[in-house]
Amino acid sequence: MMVLEATDLAKTYTGGDGGLLTVLDGVRLEVAQGEMVAIIGASGAGKSTLLHLLGALDTPTRGEVRVDGHALAGLDDDALSRLRNRRIGFVFQFHHLLREFSALENVMMPLRVSGEPAATARARAEDLLRRVGLEGRMHHRPAELSGGEQQRTAVARALAMAPALLLADEPSGNLDHANSERLHDLLASLTRDLEIAMVVVTHNRSLAARADRVLLLEDGTLRPTALPEALA
Repeated sequence: MMVLEATDLAKTYTGGDGGLLTVLDGVRLEVAQGEMVAIIGASGAGKSTLLHLLGALDTPTRGEVRVDGHALAGLDDDALSRLRNRRIGFVFQFHHLLREFSALENVMMPLRVSGEPAATARARAEDLLRRVGLEGRMHHRPAELSGGEQQRTAVARALAMAPALLLADEPSGNLDHANSERLHDLLASLTRDLEIAMVVVTHNRSLAARADRVLLLEDGTLRPTALPEALA
């Protein structure tokens, strides 16, 4: 089943001099259920811009995005928000956890906001925190967790609503080697075990190597590529 379909995506901005700056031009991408795709490319190539378009955080100048069978074009702000909250999970370089709440409460938050009963939200959050190896740290606040534990909590929170698609932007960019490797293993196993579609933007060769496919974003378009010995 194809979870993500992007066709002829383009994104153009107006520069300070009034001229047009084309960041993406004709991007095509399909990601199936249970597939992990890594996107690499030079800084400034438009990788984060692409993730924003795929995740309905921004709108393309041209082209179409479909997530879990739903076309993003034509949806009003409320409908886009509902789709983002229920079908798309996001993991960023910085965890953005709410510091006054425990790991458990942070993971419960999306469920409670969506109207799930407290008991249901708690059970789901506990299960996810066990999956990411934090069964003994559920009641700790972010300041009491290591950087790796904070990011694994953020992954659990991103999965709280059982999304069809997980988008990750440099998820291990702020972690040391040991914590990065643990997070990389976790992301790869979650893709398989939960049968979600994952797109990860990374400069980390180890993470890209775990993906089913590696794509290079260059000159505004995506193309398959062999994994380079080093990523800048």
